[in-house]
Amino acid sequence: EAIVTSEELGQDLEHVEVLQKKFEEFQTDLAAHEERVNEVNQFAGKLIQETHPEEELIKSKQDEVNASWQRLKGLALQRQGKLFGAAEVQRFNRDVDETISWVKEKGQLMASDDFGRDLASVQALLRKHEGLERDLAALEDKVKALCVEADRLQQSHPINASQIQVKREELIANWEQIRTLAAERHARLNDSYRLQRFLADFRDLTSWVTEMKALINADELANDVAGAEALLDRHQEHKGEIDAHEDSFKSADESGQALLSAGHYASDEVKEKLTILSDERSALLELWELRRQQYEQCMDLQLFYRDTEQVDNWMSKQEAFLLNEDLGDSLDSVEALLKKHEDFEKSLSAQEEKIT
Repeated sequence: EAIVTSEELGQDLEHVEVLQKKFEEFQTDLAAHEERVNEVNQFAGKLIQETHPEEELIKSKQDEVNASWQRLKGLALQRQGKLFGAAEVQRFNRDVDETISWVKEKGQLMASDDFGRDLASVQALLRKHEGLERDLAALEDKVKALCVEADRLQQSHPINASQIQVKREELIANWEQIRTLAAERHARLNDSYRLQRFLADFRDLTSWVTEMKALINADELANDVAGAEALLDRHQEHKGEIDAHEDSFKSADESGQALLSAGHYASDEVKEKLTILSDERSALLELWELRRQQYEQCMDLQLFYRDTEQVDNWMSKQEAFLLNEDLGDSLDSVEALLKKHEDFEKSLSAQEEKIT
């Protein structure tokens, strides 16, 4: 009877399970003694049937044994129910504690102030965080199930209702906290990603501008018309590449302006980079225009040199014609010479227009 009337229900699930195992051993022992009680009843019945002189005492003792037996079995059932209920409550406590422990462990990860130092590290952190958020989504069903279990246990175990409610509130508080942490960290990582994406674009564009400036400045001025034409063609190709990057400059500027409009924590740095990017673009266009003018001037100069050389060559040839003292020795020869001289005068007029 001391076993079934014990009020000890365990301090945790493991302790309750130990008590349940001991009680199961007691129940096995109790079942083994039921045959002994049945034998006592059978023997008492036989004595009463034989009209034993102590019949009244036998009946009294039989009733006493049966009453004690039934009381013991009733107490055993009560003890079994209490242990079962204690196991339910302690199992709930354990599940809540394990869930809170997991939440706090993940919470430490989400409380990190590492938001990435470059685009690659931010992307890695975002992937890791999205994995944590998937774990949270899966855990949400367990949290809801534990809350439903808390309601049921409070109804079925009113004596433990206040303790169960404390556990439930602790679970909900930790759950809400980690959800807030997750949302805040995701937002900060997104901010960091947008910043690093902008900075990566900034570095790519400024590096490209530096390379393009070097290309534009690399070519020496030409020494002939063909070279000057090649320079102008190549310079126009550079302009085509510059124009092709206009969308990239526009996109980077829009990204930076969006960060400024959102009041990003790195707004000062973004503003500085936008100014540098605009200045670099303008400097590149000014350089291209300056070199275009130089190449066109070079082209004009080489054309002048070519035309001058052509005129000099023509005049040298014509001078020999004019110094010829042949005036013809017949009418036909004189007329032929006159025709040649008229052709020379026409050619001279054409050259005069080119020279002037």
